[in-house]
Amino acid sequence: MSVEQAKAALQGGDPAGAARLAGEALKQTPESTDALYVRAVALRYLDQYEEARQTLDRLKSLRPGYGRAWQEEGHLKSRYGETDGAIHAYEEAISHNPALTASWHALASLYRSQNRAGEAQRAQAQFQRLSGLPRELVSVASFMHEGKLYKAERLCRAFLQKHPHHPEAMRLLANLGVKLHVLDDAEFLLESALEFQPDFVIARVDYVDVLQRRQRYQRALEEARKLCDMDPKNPAFQSLYANQCMSVGDYDEALTIYDRVLKEMPDNSQVYLVQGHALKTVGRQQDAITAYHEAARHRPWFGDAWWSLANLKTYTFTDAEIQTMREQEASAGIPLADRYHLCFALGKALEDRAEWTESFEYYRRGNDMKRQETRYSTERTEKEFRLQRETCTPALFEKYRDAGHPAPDPIFIVGLPRAGSTLLEQILASHSRVDGTLELPNIMALAHRLDGRRRVDDEPRYPGILSELPAGKLAAFGQQYLDDTAIYREGAAFFTDKMPNNFRHIGLIHLILPNAKIIDARRHPMACCFSGFKQLFAEGQEFTYGLEQMGHYYRGYVELMDHWDRVLPGRILRVHHEDVVEDLETQVRRLLEFCGLEFEPACLDFHRTERVVRTASSEQVRQPINKEGLEQWRHYEPWLDPLKKALGPVLDAY
Repeated sequence: MSVEQAKAALQGGDPAGAARLAGEALKQTPESTDALYVRAVALRYLDQYEEARQTLDRLKSLRPGYGRAWQEEGHLKSRYGETDGAIHAYEEAISHNPALTASWHALASLYRSQNRAGEAQRAQAQFQRLSGLPRELVSVASFMHEGKLYKAERLCRAFLQKHPHHPEAMRLLANLGVKLHVLDDAEFLLESALEFQPDFVIARVDYVDVLQRRQRYQRALEEARKLCDMDPKNPAFQSLYANQCMSVGDYDEALTIYDRVLKEMPDNSQVYLVQGHALKTVGRQQDAITAYHEAARHRPWFGDAWWSLANLKTYTFTDAEIQTMREQEASAGIPLADRYHLCFALGKALEDRAEWTESFEYYRRGNDMKRQETRYSTERTEKEFRLQRETCTPALFEKYRDAGHPAPDPIFIVGLPRAGSTLLEQILASHSRVDGTLELPNIMALAHRLDGRRRVDDEPRYPGILSELPAGKLAAFGQQYLDDTAIYREGAAFFTDKMPNNFRHIGLIHLILPNAKIIDARRHPMACCFSGFKQLFAEGQEFTYGLEQMGHYYRGYVELMDHWDRVLPGRILRVHHEDVVEDLETQVRRLLEFCGLEFEPACLDFHRTERVVRTASSEQVRQPINKEGLEQWRHYEPWLDPLKKALGPVLDAY
């Protein structure tokens, strides 16, 4: 009750009472976001700068992505004339919550004071746009960016019932659909919003994003081109178009555009970063390194640039670079994402120097910070694994025998990340009858659709719904998968799909594509788990950001794969990474035989195959096989007891 009383006191013009009541609430609930926020605001009103700053630091450490905390820091620093610090805080605020009207208004004024006319104009435009929206929709946007998704959805749907054709409401509901993995609804809503308001630029940018997520890359490219036609000199639209060019495989055009944009914006670190990613993907490693260096030179705290260098796996940092990363990571006020990217990069840099203790400390810190952003639950994952075992029984597969699409084209490579799946894909993609693609999200998207829209703690519909589907639906799902993935193929008889997490959906795969091949890429549990712990993933894989939860996940993976072996005997080929490293030819022949492919020597010379590779192992699979990484985890063994304990019997049984 003290928090509500503190809010009332603050609104009633009694900051001293508000600070006292918020302090009482914090004695009862020390991690109360609301109490810390109210107390910080009240202390600012009372001109108690240092205590207000300390309260905000505590709030940001508990909720690093809480935009209102950064906004309040901006107000505090602005009040005391710390212009640069205020600008940084407001910029952080809108990066976490773009619906914070006060931050945009303050930024417009502060930019003008520094003669940053272009930025001031853009901030003022955002302020005016938000100010012109109904209050309900501003609240929807704030709730959404603060993670209160279902509260935002209810409010947005209630608004749309009264105003069914409001483009901004449709756009916000579409954004909620993206966050809730309901991409088909999001696409429809944005398409409808653009029919009502064709010049709605923000909605069209969102539309491009949704189309890309749904792998409708040609459509996404067309929509990005429309944005360029609307404003040909807009570098953001040019970069967005270049990103879509990459998605359809036109890397030459993408790189040409990035070069053009960088001539106009030579200090734009973000464009250098995506340019580096494109260069890395096509195998131009040295050029990628140059681009990443430029990104870091223009923004020394840009953690993603440093991590991108480390993530090449083959780059060696200089003493000066390591010192720069140390200084930036230790500096106050840098964004959380930059800080944990720097920690992962430092972990890798020091690992390469055999400085194991400090390397592990940076990896641990990076994981701890990244875990703050995730909503991963070991208990929820174990429940999902259990439901798969309970639902996908021999009786289910007998009921739907031969009901799926008969195409044998897909080769699914499943397992855990960092288990050697990219190597297996590179071997197969070196065969003349196999197209290597990407980690395709189609199976997981189908599982999300079958699960339906629900709260995180609601009972799931999937996989139980599999036993209720009409038989004809399964073949249709199989055909849809083949249609949606056709864009990645180049005419070969077979193609790979190496989304590791598809191991959770092998029952679904078998039902819709009973003749598809399934390969389980497996690696020693300690090596696999610690390699995952060291990796900062672009998205997903939330289970990797903690040794204990990583161990539990690996254990659940093994138990689920054992279940698939029992109920689908002979349908899955297990390939151990250590066996591939020890005897490449034997394992290559075994792999090809399982896939019904004749032996080709090019599969042994996989590192000579020129193709796009978009995973963390891209540079490693462009080199001959080596044994260096097999036992790397042992250098860190003194700190890995939580992982060993969580792995339990699967460690002994490997």
